[in-house]
Amino acid sequence: MTAVLQSHVQGRWQASTGEGRPMFDAVTGDEVGRLATDGIDMAAVAAYGRRTGGPALRGLSFHQRASLLKALAGHLREHREELYAVSARTGATLGDSKFDVDGGIGVLQAYASKGKRELPAGSVLVEGDVEPLGRTGVFLGQHVLTPLHGVAVQVNAYNFPCWGPLEKFAPAFLAGVPTIIKPATPTAFLTAELVRLIVESGLLPEGAVQFLAGSVGDLFDHLTEQDLVSFTGSASTAARLRTHPTLTARSVRFTAEADSLNCSILGPDATPGTTEFDLYVKQLTTEMTVKAGQKCTAIRRAFVPSAQVDAVVEAVTARLATVTIGDPANPEVRMGALAGTEQREEVRRSLKALTGAGRVVFGDPDHVEVVDADAERGAFLSPVLLTGDPDTAAFHEVEAFGPVSTVLPYDTVDQVVELAARGQGSLVGSVVTADPDVARTVVLGAAPWHGRMLVLDATAAPESTGHGSPMPQLVHGGPGRAGGGEEMGGIRGVAHHMQRTAVQGSPQMLTAITGRWVRGSERTVADVHPFRKHLEELRIGDTVVGGPRRVTQEDVEQFAEFTGDTFYAHMDAEAAAANPFFGERVAHGYLVVSFAAGLFVDPAPGPVLANFGVDSLRFLTPVKFGDELTITLTAKQITPRDTADYGEVRWDADVTNAAGESVARYDVLTLVAKQARDAQ
Repeated sequence: MTAVLQSHVQGRWQASTGEGRPMFDAVTGDEVGRLATDGIDMAAVAAYGRRTGGPALRGLSFHQRASLLKALAGHLREHREELYAVSARTGATLGDSKFDVDGGIGVLQAYASKGKRELPAGSVLVEGDVEPLGRTGVFLGQHVLTPLHGVAVQVNAYNFPCWGPLEKFAPAFLAGVPTIIKPATPTAFLTAELVRLIVESGLLPEGAVQFLAGSVGDLFDHLTEQDLVSFTGSASTAARLRTHPTLTARSVRFTAEADSLNCSILGPDATPGTTEFDLYVKQLTTEMTVKAGQKCTAIRRAFVPSAQVDAVVEAVTARLATVTIGDPANPEVRMGALAGTEQREEVRRSLKALTGAGRVVFGDPDHVEVVDADAERGAFLSPVLLTGDPDTAAFHEVEAFGPVSTVLPYDTVDQVVELAARGQGSLVGSVVTADPDVARTVVLGAAPWHGRMLVLDATAAPESTGHGSPMPQLVHGGPGRAGGGEEMGGIRGVAHHMQRTAVQGSPQMLTAITGRWVRGSERTVADVHPFRKHLEELRIGDTVVGGPRRVTQEDVEQFAEFTGDTFYAHMDAEAAAANPFFGERVAHGYLVVSFAAGLFVDPAPGPVLANFGVDSLRFLTPVKFGDELTITLTAKQITPRDTADYGEVRWDADVTNAAGESVARYDVLTLVAKQARDAQ
């Protein structure tokens, strides 16, 4: 008997007391190992994550977690050849393995980058603007997000044993929540190799990741309102897990990515000979053969104008006929095996329902020619392309999770939108067209039933990642049959692992809680200009006041002549008088901002390296000739960069007139040097 994989829980590798469930090489059919979690205390696993992993992660800032994700991505990239070698035993070609392994590493890199760029240096995520709750500004509200004090349990599918765990892990880790990985049986040996590399890297805090080499056992019985479950798999299993008594009783957050009869629509304009027609044919063929069609995002329903069905079928079958199937070790092989013979038989069962409803135009579900392998011992299956009546229910209800797709005709754009919706909710849909009107009608009509919509034309094609490639910056999930959940989605995915809390209080209290200066809280006006302070010396609330400066008619006219901005409100007294917003000539808003900069800038070289932008600029009160302007600039947010010798400082700028009215408000963004930089 082959060895039983060990789980990595409670900080160490632990063996099971059971014989386990076998895993097989998808190419040879040989047993490669067994899975079992008998004897593992699941309550202790969950508690260890909460008590050890949770505090360790929450003790780090967003930026520190992002740096660790980047380092982990680099470590895995150095060892990806090891993962490729193991991946081949799952039936994956080298291209398939790169899709899985490199895709997962790419998710880590993307979250590391977004964490550094879009999240604060601390550990509290502020959401939205301050909400005034009173009349005088002394009682305010602010939404904040803080990490849940639980564990993120991920139950994964077999088709992406590397990408799947990493795309769930990355946002949870960045949020500050430890992860428990439970892989699917057929390809768990590859996930185990991934976890081994993660553990051996020594990069992550103790308890940040645990791995169950087998069943979750009674783990769900020990989950609490602070925990989360993320599932990828069949809709039937998702429904069973979603209604687990503990999950429902304790309102455990549950998200699912389930069955998805994704569609791709060829626009009426994309006739043979057009770039879009060729793109459609290539995309459909690719989605059928990459990972042997075992992608939750693969195209199952290919909607084509009735007049183009024969042309599409001919072009796709011609491409499929060139696909070599067999042992992925052979460099000529373009499609490997399914994850196992059980999966192959499940596809064949689904195909019986589809072939009974339609007509096979390419492939044989029961026979396939392979190279360097035994077609029956290995989990090989021919690509199968069908056609049929689009009103047949089976095409919108049965998913053959393999190299299978059905070409279905449509007559009008409105009709194809209705047909797309019959999938009852999908992860992704695509439309290939050069017609913007077709794109708009399809996307807006089909969007309620899809988590993602790709519009592909000749312009986007050179950089398009394709129909079946979820991106970490965008949500991965879909409504209805597709599970109703969302994964990734950039910072949205991070927020899923955090609690949104509305905090009410005074400006000073909100400043203390969020670490971001709130208008109305204390300012510190010191003898030293804030621009003379290094990043480490600056404090939230440090303020400089400049002015007053009187605005004259001559100033306005010189600015108009210099810039060419001779808008009538500044230059034409009669027209300005007729304008209900002004009543007379007024200064340019950008002149006001320019004057303000002259009032607060310290001109000598110093720690301030650059002004790199202005956010949320609003002109609130017209500035008339003779008005005197004062600027109050306050350090609002300080964001160090762990890997740079400078950081970012966001300043609140409030320009007022002599009556104390705000004439302009905005945020000034600067790069400020650390002391260590200037000491070099």
